[in-house]
Amino acid sequence: MLLLYLMSILSFVLQAVFVTLAIAAGLYYLAELVEEYTVMTRYVITWTVIITAAIHILLMIFEDIPLHLNALGLFQQLLHVVLLKEFPVVRVTSFSFITAVSTLVLHHYLALKYFGTVFYNFSEVLAYFTLCLWVVPLALFVSLSANDYVLPTTSDERQSLLGDNNVVTDYLSRTSKKYSLLSFFSFAKESILPQRTKKAF
Repeated sequence: MLLLYLMSILSFVLQAVFVTLAIAAGLYYLAELVEEYTVMTRYVITWTVIITAAIHILLMIFEDIPLHLNALGLFQQLLHVVLLKEFPVVRVTSFSFITAVSTLVLHHYLALKYFGTVFYNFSEVLAYFTLCLWVVPLALFVSLSANDYVLPTTSDERQSLLGDNNVVTDYLSRTSKKYSLLSFFSFAKESILPQRTKKAF
């Protein structure tokens, strides 16, 4: 009996490691796709926002979920539309981004409070959180890596043309210090995974 219990703990740890590695590999692959296909990514995220807003409207009509949860969800989708106007450039210090993150935290709190008092099946609660709370923010989070590879334009706020700096070098010096999901995974890949050394003949 004790051996089987220890085996179950070991199998749980191994399953957690494999699930974590699978999620990390999937996020890395998605970040690579977003970097390569930014126009398609914007299209997909836009339709995801529209579908999420439609789900909130349908929940208001057909379900007993409180109006303030769905109204907050619709307000979040409006903020996501504002963020998509400058996509793939996502400014994490902008008012719309900070407001979107704040409303996401508030929406989580209110949803957890509501589902903690009213009984729903676990699958229904998970469906609400997945489709109404997590899909669009996760897509925007993964697409932050595309921000590093956007070419500079004349609409950038600061363009340092003094001295030896021009638009491109100023842009590259500013973007090289940014942190994104793709740069984190690239750093993890280079530092954790073993590197192959090519044999010189």
